[in-house]
Amino acid sequence: MTRKLLAVDWGTSSLRGALISSDGVVLDKRAFPQGIMQVAHGQFQHVFEQRFGDWITGNTLCLISGMAGSRQGWREAPYCPCPSGFEDIAQHLQWIEKDRIGIVPGLSAFNDQTPDVMRGEEIQIFGALSNLQLTNAEFVLPGTHSKWAMVAGGHIQSFKTFMTGEFYALLSQHSILAKTCLPDAPWKKDVFLEGVIQSQKSGGLLHHAFSARSLALFEKLNPAQSSSYISGLLIGEEIKSARSPQTGTNEPLFILGNSQLTQRYACALAALEIQAQSLTDEITWSGLWSLAHHLFPNDFSVS
Repeated sequence: MTRKLLAVDWGTSSLRGALISSDGVVLDKRAFPQGIMQVAHGQFQHVFEQRFGDWITGNTLCLISGMAGSRQGWREAPYCPCPSGFEDIAQHLQWIEKDRIGIVPGLSAFNDQTPDVMRGEEIQIFGALSNLQLTNAEFVLPGTHSKWAMVAGGHIQSFKTFMTGEFYALLSQHSILAKTCLPDAPWKKDVFLEGVIQSQKSGGLLHHAFSARSLALFEKLNPAQSSSYISGLLIGEEIKSARSPQTGTNEPLFILGNSQLTQRYACALAALEIQAQSLTDEITWSGLWSLAHHLFPNDFSVS
């Protein structure tokens, strides 16, 4: 019987899955607003079977990445310490059902003796490496908690997390800046870039953030523009902080994520004369299929 893969990305706020053939072709996809925070304790298996039970029949293998492996998820899959590659992740899978339903562990790293963690992004990175046939690269994965990761020899060597998306929500919705900001206003590139350039000047984010308030008071920034300006400040600050320890690196830089975020990061990086290539978050399916191939090379291979 030909084996299929059910690839699942179970995050904090969303649940999505793809049914993939033994040779890596995506046959079908599903998505639900049912992340781990929307699942009651002890109900993960029920939700999983409700959403994907018809796909997990017969000889199907299921690999689940993301927050399902956290302490608040289905079952905790302890972090693998960096540097880590596919072989390390494969050895530390948390099997719900042996060789049938497995949860992918996240990664941990220490920056100046301070721990950092990721869950789900590692699969996107390995999927990109597999698709691009690269072993050395730098990645930025935009999001609520953005990640910057360095890869060498096919192993994620180190990474850092930046709470950019969360700070955007706090500033635009819960600070004094919310008085003159429309958080859901359409993106305005020119104003966004003004924020990016402002972030590179001396003074730091705590100073620059107030400029969104003062510019509004002097009618140089209206509420529909303010959200783009604040976004530019935060993303510019992230790039400045993330790139400074890696000055001089010659490795290619890739942006992994949804199109709206990758567009903003690509725009900011280009304005700062940093070359980068954007990839979609569909790379998750490539990562989970590549892991399946690593685990069971006789069952999953390109014909």
